[in-house]
Formats: sequence, C-alpha cells, structure tokens
Amino acid sequence: MAVTVETLEKLERKITLVLPRGAIQSEVDTRLKRLARTVKMDGFRPGKVPMAVVAQRYGYSVHYEVMNDKVGEAFSNAANEAKLRVAGQPRITESEAAPDGEMAFDAVFEVFPEVRIADLGDAEVEKLSASVGDAAIDKTLDVLRKQRRTFAQRAMDAAAQTGDRVTVDFEGKIDGETFSGGKAEDFQFIVGDGQMLKEFEEAVLGMKSGESKTFQLAFPADYHGKDVAGKTADFMVTVKKMEAAHLPEVNPALAKSLGIADASVDGLRADIRKNLDREVKNRLLARNKQAAMDALVAKAELDLPNSTVQSEVDRMIESARADLKQRGVKDADKAPIPDDVVRPQAERRVRLGLVVAELVRANALQAKPEQIKAHIDDLAASYEKPADVVRWYYSDNKRMAEVEGVVIENNVTEFILSKVKITEKAISFDELMGQN
Repeated sequence: MAVTVETLEKLERKITLVLPRGAIQSEVDTRLKRLARTVKMDGFRPGKVPMAVVAQRYGYSVHYEVMNDKVGEAFSNAANEAKLRVAGQPRITESEAAPDGEMAFDAVFEVFPEVRIADLGDAEVEKLSASVGDAAIDKTLDVLRKQRRTFAQRAMDAAAQTGDRVTVDFEGKIDGETFSGGKAEDFQFIVGDGQMLKEFEEAVLGMKSGESKTFQLAFPADYHGKDVAGKTADFMVTVKKMEAAHLPEVNPALAKSLGIADASVDGLRADIRKNLDREVKNRLLARNKQAAMDALVAKAELDLPNSTVQSEVDRMIESARADLKQRGVKDADKAPIPDDVVRPQAERRVRLGLVVAELVRANALQAKPEQIKAHIDDLAASYEKPADVVRWYYSDNKRMAEVEGVVIENNVTEFILSKVKITEKAISFDELMGQN
C-alpha cells in the first residue's frame, strides 16, 4: 500500500498510520501470557497466577508498550517506503477518524533538507601561513628557564625589580571598609609576571624590605570580583622579603634536565623547533579550516530542521552546565541558560554539519583507513611511547570515530581550498599564537 505523505510547511511532513486493533490485542495477549509464566505475586506460585489477575495488574503497561512498538514500527516502515530522511523524533497523536476495527495515528515530523551548494569557484578565502624563527625558539627557551628559576634573598637595602619574588602584607579598603580578598599576610608574587594588577606591581617596584607604602588602585570594570569591579581602593602594602631570580644557563645541563637525548644546546633548540612546528601546523590548519568552512556555508542554501537545532541547543546547554559544575558552581545543573543564548551557534553547527555531510557524500570525501592511520601516527609522534598511544586510539570506537571526524574535516578543507580563489597571507609567529 502506497504511503501518503502530506507536506505541512518547509521540512514538516505528516503521515497517517493505520493499525488493526485485532493485531494489537493479539500481541498484548501474547506478551501477557509470556509474562504470566514468570510473574511473582503474593498468594500464588510462580507461573500459576491467573491470566485475569495478570491482565488486571499489567494489562495497561503491556498495552502501552505494544502500542509504542507497533506505532514505531509502522512509522519506520512508512518512512522507509516513502524514502524519507527523518530528522528528529515524530510527534504521534491518535486520530479519531479511523475505520472500524482499526486505529489511526497522525505522525508529524521533519525531514532533512535538500542542500544546494553553489559553485565554489568564485568564493574567496584568505589562507594563512607562518613559520618558526629563532626569535620564537629564544622566547620558548626563556619560558623554560623561568619555569626552572631559583630565588635567593636580596640585601635589605636592595630595591624591588621586575622578576623579583616579593613577600608582602597588604590591606585594601573601599570607602574605609576592608573588602573580601583585599587583605593578606605573607603573600608572595613575582613582580612583572602579571599575577597582580599592574598598578599593584608598579607600587611595589623600587620598594625595599621593611618599607610600607599607601596607594590607590582602580579595579577594571570587567574585574572578576564583581563587588569591587569599577571601584577605586586605598591600599597599604609592606614589603617583608625580597628574593632575586636566577635563571639557569642555556647549556648542556639544561638540555639534559629537559630530557634531550644528546644533551646539547643544538639538540634542545631542534627539539623546541620540532614542537613549535607541530603547534604552528595545527593552528594554521584550524584557522584555514575555519575560513574554508565559512566560505562553504556562504555558498549553501538549505532550510534547517527545527528538531535538530533544538537537540543541539539542549546538548550545548547541558554541556555548559556540566562545565559550570566542574568549576564548582553551586546548583550548576539548574543554572538558567536561555535557549536564545546558544541558538545562533547551534544553528550554525547544524547548518555546517548538513552542508559538510552533503559535500562529503557528493564528492566521496570519506576518511580512508590509511588517512586515519596517518593522523593517529601524527598525534602519537609527540609522546614518549608512540606505540602505546596508537593502541590507545585503536582500542576505543569512540576515539576512533573522533579521529575519523577530524580526517573528514581535513578532506573537506582541502577540497574547498582546491576550488576557491585563495589569497595567501603570511602572519608572524606571535600573531598566530595570540601573543600580540
């Protein structure tokens, strides 16, 4: 029997499902008989409970279960027969206009849209490039040295300098009242490392051990402490101890402490370059992938299934609440996060997912086994025991699916970049790494 599909609007469709009452009742009876063989009730031996008692106790739940199964099966068969790609779950309601001896249900649902992608040939994409120079290696070396610095107490008459570790007592007041977090004793920080606000660090610069100073500090309007944000406090600080920083020399001993195989400065710099090259490659890939995807979405026309968007909205809100909970926020699972806050991003994700899926299907851009293997090998290369990392990926289907998704995205990116008009743009290492 042909399935009649009614178009309601855009992607919304309706199918009427008709089921014979006799078949439903027959299945209910079969399940109740099966249940009667194992059900336990007070006053009866197992398997000896009368059918009338079983039906009275379990009839409603079994009937509900059968209806769900039969209607679901009927909907699946009808959708397959009509060759529909159903998006989300159907809303099913019983219809009163059913023939004698039958039950009718209206299934209202959405279908996935037809995706139309215009010619990518006239799209323009700015493709970024960057390289690792000696300055980037020197800066990384400085970071590694700072991580291993030691401190020695300075003379009492020495003035605090950038890089010194100082121990202070301080108290801040707003309108004459000490505020939460505004007072501490024996508090340590390194001048110039940005642990304290700039005005606080500047006040301490030049001070000597045992010296006290008062100064005003204006908290930024976007300061994380809402009680003091945008307000000006009066501070008094006393320097109790000052220690000068001593950074290790760049020599074979430093290289050895960092696990460099040949314990040489050249080997250390080569290892840093290799790691920075990998980071630059990954960041460029991410930036260029984003630009390619933006160009793709701009060339696509499609309607968005509301059910899929709502599912993504719900998933994003749940993820946001889980993140808040991990940060220790009280009652994070009840945090009010309006749909409108995440809906634009949810819509973009759904749109991009549908467009990418169509591009993959139309151009055979699925991930090949050798591509997946190469990507995992690349991920594992930065670890001490790559073989263990490779086994870790291959031992979990979820991890493998994530890798497959990344490889498909890379295939799509390469395909797009092969079609569009590309403008090459070289940027500095610092700009790429977000240090400017």
